[in-house]
Amino acid sequence: MNAQIRNFNALISNAADYLDSKLGYSPGAIKCHMARWIRIREFMTHTGIKLYSQSVERQILYYYFKGKRIKEFSRHEKEFHNSIKMLTEFEVTGKIKVTPRMDRKSFDFKGPIGELIQGFLNYKRAEDRLSTIRILCYQRYLFRFFQYCQKKGVDSIKKIDLPFIFHYIDELDYCKGIPVNTIISTLRSFMRYAFEQKIIMVDYSIKIPQCKSIQQPKLPSTYSKKEIEKLIGSVERSSASGKRNYAIILIAARLGLRASDICRLKFTNLHWHSNTIEIQQVKTGKELVLPLLPDIGNAIIDYLKYGRPASEEPYVFLTERPPFEPFPTSNVVTHVVQRAFRKAGIDIKDRKFGPHSLRHSLSLRMLEEQTILPIISEVLGHQSTESTRYYLRIDLQSMKQCMLDVPPVSVGFYQQKGGGFYE
Repeated sequence: MNAQIRNFNALISNAADYLDSKLGYSPGAIKCHMARWIRIREFMTHTGIKLYSQSVERQILYYYFKGKRIKEFSRHEKEFHNSIKMLTEFEVTGKIKVTPRMDRKSFDFKGPIGELIQGFLNYKRAEDRLSTIRILCYQRYLFRFFQYCQKKGVDSIKKIDLPFIFHYIDELDYCKGIPVNTIISTLRSFMRYAFEQKIIMVDYSIKIPQCKSIQQPKLPSTYSKKEIEKLIGSVERSSASGKRNYAIILIAARLGLRASDICRLKFTNLHWHSNTIEIQQVKTGKELVLPLLPDIGNAIIDYLKYGRPASEEPYVFLTERPPFEPFPTSNVVTHVVQRAFRKAGIDIKDRKFGPHSLRHSLSLRMLEEQTILPIISEVLGHQSTESTRYYLRIDLQSMKQCMLDVPPVSVGFYQQKGGGFYE
């Protein structure tokens, strides 16, 4: 990690600490700001900017918003704009002038148990060097336990035993999106700390059960072959940007490449002699070899000859405006695909419509053609077929083949023993 990245990481870390200690932001809010600041870091890395400043802010605002007025921003654009402004203000003044979000008195740990929890938090911060967000999460989760102890009239850690802990776990609400498994894990870590500090004589941490919470993800968004062809056919190909966008969409739709891989596609990845595209995937680091299909090859050649500006950059796709540089982030590819979906007039209601939806759609077509799982896994560049199994849930036709015939219910079944469900 070079010095410039370390300097920027220190800046956003200090800004996050300020949101925590001075303004009382929640861990979730700080995490969102951090994610947006990382987008700034990606922009700086790709454009070769070494230090963040007000001039960098102006470049970023121009790049992302192209002179749009704030009242024209979407909700996400407003949030990103605010995060940029906050970081600049902190870089210049060391402060962020916003209204505090939360009363920290609600997290005031009092009494022997509260002091022990505070000692545990200080220990994790100093010894384990946990991030601000992790410490805030620990604080929030242990405050639930602290409140439970107060509710039950327990004012000493020595009065806590295993049944008490089990009752607390049993009262956690599993139905309201509460991260129960994380809360239990935090409690286990706290009880281990109390034992290691010889404050309690029994290590309850080894007796607290594991809690594995599995959330089944939503079905991925997919589009039919007809919709994909309509999308491809709708792309305007007379302009330089149109030729570029057409090649990008073809690569996403025909090969299922991720936006991050399309964004960083280099000339060295194109092997014309063997008609292949060979890359090292950004997400997994795994080598991937895919066929350089004729329509994709022709689209790339058309862009290189008649659309791509003269440049010594090793990347295939460049921005459409001067100074004609590589895409700063993969979001550019995402926006290209999303704009094409809207322009094509395809129904996108309740469906995602970025490059990943094209990836899912490709896997759906392969499943419908009864392509075996290892080949699908190889084409998508998955590290194992376990990742590919996730895609099986979208192949409804194949799933129908697994349905079992249900035997008919005999006449009079519900009239047994006098009917009325055996009243």
